[in-house]
Amino acid sequence: MTSFILASGNAHKAEEFKELFRGVLTVQAAPKTIEVDETGKTYTENAYLKARTYYETFKTPALADDSGLNIEALPEILGVQSARFAPEAKDYADKCKKVIELLSTKENRQAYFVCVLCFYISPEEVYFFEGRVHGTIGFDLRGSKGFGYDPIFIPERKEQDGKSLAELPEWKNEFSHRAKASQAALNFFKESMDKSSKKL
Repeated sequence: MTSFILASGNAHKAEEFKELFRGVLTVQAAPKTIEVDETGKTYTENAYLKARTYYETFKTPALADDSGLNIEALPEILGVQSARFAPEAKDYADKCKKVIELLSTKENRQAYFVCVLCFYISPEEVYFFEGRVHGTIGFDLRGSKGFGYDPIFIPERKEQDGKSLAELPEWKNEFSHRAKASQAALNFFKESMDKSSKKL
């Protein structure tokens, strides 16, 4: 079973991945956080930069994720810069309000979250998995169960109740962009393990 360190100092996120990949891969928090200059123009490039840096530093396979919110009517903001948007804002609640303000004159409120996972096993063996969830940007902040831009993102669901991701923790665990990318990775590594065991 391959063991990965998470290219992040977020112990909570490491626990989430550890639980998700239990029995297939082991994931643990890195011994220390490394500041990685995310100069990539895409989620894939940034995830790769983070995973490679942690691999080279700790000499062990690394897992990194890069994610963000993309808004059709405002393509010049957020995206790979989602975390760095509106640096003057003191927290994500203020960032969310800023997004709503910028959309006030726009009719198109379509948006989607993207997550790219990079599994860096060695320089010759690197895997990427992507997940997306589509939806719209709401007119106010709703819910307290999410983080980041979750309170203003209303995902596409069969229940058209206008609930944000921050009001849907159980749905998010199964259908979010990160959940979809993780499920794709899980399926791939399970299949690889099954093929390896059949060869023995």
